[in-house]
Amino acid sequence: MTDLKHYDVIVSPVITEKSTYASEANKVVFNVAKTATKPQIKAAVEALFGVKVSGVNTLVRKGKVKRFRGHPGRQSDVKKAVVTLVEGHSIDVTTGL
Repeated sequence: MTDLKHYDVIVSPVITEKSTYASEANKVVFNVAKTATKPQIKAAVEALFGVKVSGVNTLVRKGKVKRFRGHPGRQSDVKKAVVTLVEGHSIDVTTGL
């Protein structure tokens, strides 16, 4: 039984060209909660997807100032986690959970 707090840690998968190239090296990229720690991210990925995680790297992309209909607005900060899986394990992020 997965705990509901695991769904609060992992917000969404990141599907970009760069993350697709990283998947060839057994890495998966997720948007995570700003308060999530590396052990929490590791536990959530292992519980939700049933895989073994060998490492977690995190980064915070600071929010950018963008214009919308001529008015400046600010995007919020986003925390991402690059999760390295043990050899032989994989996650298909294109399918739903």
